[in-house]
Amino acid sequence: MKIVVLKFGGTSVGTIEKIKKVAKIIGDYKKNRYKVIVVSSAMSGVTNELIKKSNQLSENFSETEYDVLVSSGEQVACSLIAGRLNHNGLKSRSWLGWQIPIITNGPNKNSRIQQINKKKIIDYLKKGGIPIIAGFQGVNNNERITTIGRGGSDASAIMIAKFFKAQRCIIYTDVEGIYTTDPNKLKTAKKIKVISYEEMLEMASLGAKVMQPVSIQDARLNRIDIEVKSSFKKKSGTLITKKSHILNNRIITGISSTQNDAKVTLIGVKDRPGVAASIFKPLSEKMVNVDMVVQNISANGKETDLTFTIKREYLNKTKKIIKGNKNINFRKLILNKGVSKISVIGVGMITTPGVTFRMFQALANKKINIQVISTSEIKISVLIDKKDTKKGLLALHSEFKLDK
Repeated sequence: MKIVVLKFGGTSVGTIEKIKKVAKIIGDYKKNRYKVIVVSSAMSGVTNELIKKSNQLSENFSETEYDVLVSSGEQVACSLIAGRLNHNGLKSRSWLGWQIPIITNGPNKNSRIQQINKKKIIDYLKKGGIPIIAGFQGVNNNERITTIGRGGSDASAIMIAKFFKAQRCIIYTDVEGIYTTDPNKLKTAKKIKVISYEEMLEMASLGAKVMQPVSIQDARLNRIDIEVKSSFKKKSGTLITKKSHILNNRIITGISSTQNDAKVTLIGVKDRPGVAASIFKPLSEKMVNVDMVVQNISANGKETDLTFTIKREYLNKTKKIIKGNKNINFRKLILNKGVSKISVIGVGMITTPGVTFRMFQALANKKINIQVISTSEIKISVLIDKKDTKKGLLALHSEFKLDK
């Protein structure tokens, strides 16, 4: 059975006219003799409105009822798509997570798909039907509706592709694919034809908004190739696949930037074994995620300066936690909101020397000072002044010839 999974995001089903276009795309796959499984998000803006309503009713709205509430948006979108397909003469119906069922475990608001009962959907496909499955949702062993967290509909599509052994999994969105950098920030950004799971995971975690990191991780673990493409233009998109399938000479695949970071520096911390752990433990207990870390030991070895980055929204919380921490002594606390993180990402740097030098020199040529550095096997990130973000992006995009 030649199965294709098509997932449509909120912007793709955001209006009645867009849903008509989605129905035509689905119909075209059906004409090409595919067995089509559709996964839909809620119409754009609907989920946020539902969350807003829950917050207006209670600051401690029940998490089980929250999942029932916010999952209703997908139900509406699926019904509208199926209705339009019926109008076009195609057999179709909507399916909710509990009707299949899609079994999840884990906490409400952030569950994970564990099992999908395929029988009903396979039977429906054999009868020529097009199932429209609500993304973002499932049902737990207590027969309560659950949701899968941010990017949940993408995760639903990927896991459905896994369980049904689909030949293709296509994520339709409002952009043509994955770009070398954010095209809204840099007009010279180019669409990437093929990108590895690892590169995409880094880009998603560093601010690329096309897909959430958890969905990329699901695809990587289950070896599901994903094509990301526009539902509004008939153009090829970007294929996300494993490294061994990628043949190109490009060292750097993409450049990302984030501007919601803040830098925290503790000057003159009394140095001793475990001092860093005593700083970061209370932060982790309060769910403050620490990113880049730099520690400098003084010449006499008795003091250290410690710098780290966090999301800007946690700055006040972090300040309060550090000042209330009785396990550390320091002379001065410096907080800086005017910073930005720029990262270059590419599997090519694993086997290519000199990438770090080229990155740093390109920034230096533009008089951009580097404040903090962090690296991984396929990524180099630097913290710079926020006002230099666009200049830095342009310099690096040009240095690594991503605009060619």
